[in-house]
Amino acid sequence: MTALLEVEDLRVAYGKIEAVKGISFTVEAGQVVTLIGTNGAGKTTTLRTLSGLLKPLAGKISFDGDVLNGVAPHKIVERGLAHSPEGRRLFPRLTIAENLQLGAFLRKDGTGIERDIQRIYELFPILGERRKQASGTLSGGEQQMLAMGRALMSRPKLLMLDEPSMGLSPIMMQKIMATIRELRSQGTTILLVEQNAQAALSLADHGHVMEIGKIVLSGTGQDLLHDESVRKAYLGED
Repeated sequence: MTALLEVEDLRVAYGKIEAVKGISFTVEAGQVVTLIGTNGAGKTTTLRTLSGLLKPLAGKISFDGDVLNGVAPHKIVERGLAHSPEGRRLFPRLTIAENLQLGAFLRKDGTGIERDIQRIYELFPILGERRKQASGTLSGGEQQMLAMGRALMSRPKLLMLDEPSMGLSPIMMQKIMATIRELRSQGTTILLVEQNAQAALSLADHGHVMEIGKIVLSGTGQDLLHDESVRKAYLGED
């Protein structure tokens, strides 16, 4: 069976500096796959390339049977690959409801859009309570919920989440991870970039450890969680 996402020998550079050095991995439909590693490992660069924001030097990106190389970012969203970026990138002066509507900018089905907005409010009740509030006035955790909700509004076949727990309190981080678990139970396929390796590997089907642009270790989430080298390097254990 062909994977939903196939990345083959992907190379990406910023000028003369190669940030991603020939990585390959797959994501099967219904899975949560995580990329872990320190800052500068190439995780965010990988997601930005998959979503069409960066042009690869070499390699092949296939999604749902089609090659994505050279496809414009909005066309990639249209094909079912959504990206909730690092830093959330909301429209701060627009309300929660308006930000969610922008997530559906490629859709024409008004009734379906309204139904999906209600689904987001069920997933994140606090957003429903504050739907008329400007997104720039929300807490960090609420903004992360909105960023995830906005990405879901395109009805993606695969949702890419970049550092969803960054800067959040432990309680809010647990809420975000519980939501990712809930999305997986509903059948959403997720590619997760996350610095909290413990949280990411605990819920991932498969994981890949990245160091300076390369994948140095791969396995199931549980295998990596119990791998001695991973525990020392990323889980803070001796």
